[in-house]
Amino acid sequence: MSLPKTWGHLPFFTDVWPGIQNALNADTREILPPASQRFAALERVAPADVRVVIMGQDPYPTSGHAHGLSFSVAPDVRPLPRSLNNIYKEMVDDLGTAPQNGDLRFWADQGVLLLNTVLTVPTGEANGHKALGWQALAYQVLADVSARRATAFVLWGKQAQALAPHITSPKDGGQHLMIETAHPSPLSARRGFFGSRPFSTINDWLALRGDTPINWTDA
Repeated sequence: MSLPKTWGHLPFFTDVWPGIQNALNADTREILPPASQRFAALERVAPADVRVVIMGQDPYPTSGHAHGLSFSVAPDVRPLPRSLNNIYKEMVDDLGTAPQNGDLRFWADQGVLLLNTVLTVPTGEANGHKALGWQALAYQVLADVSARRATAFVLWGKQAQALAPHITSPKDGGQHLMIETAHPSPLSARRGFFGSRPFSTINDWLALRGDTPINWTDA
């Protein structure tokens, strides 16, 4: 499998990735997403193009759902995963509408990095690869992106919020937008995710910076 060229400067790819690759090759279970999609989030958005980072946990463990971007699913997946369904409910309340399917690659094409903290999962075993060492990549991506310029960081839930110490001050002298609320999971969405209006908040912040807002709703 090919590695994301524009992120190849991160030490992860020489220091940590070989060990993870060996572990994946030795795992006889079905691993999601397919090998060709495991770095899809980084392949889609180069470091210099990142404007928003939305951190997830690990890929959906249902075969055919995950395709390498946090919270996103293949366009034909129905019904939507429950967390994504709640994200769309909040979007309708915030913006009045939501995408027609769960494929969020058009967000990535606008500079939204949809990165999971762990990039693989065995089918049917959520968090099954949390001990492989993938977290080092998330730490390095956050440090790299945050140092470049002011960026909007979306940290839903305690696992994502635990990554905040890896976000550093930007060299451009700006100030990051930090959105930290409950996770959109049905178990926690009513504890602060619903009503948080993250999408309009990000677009208002981008507009104040003279940047183009994100088209969240129309692929």
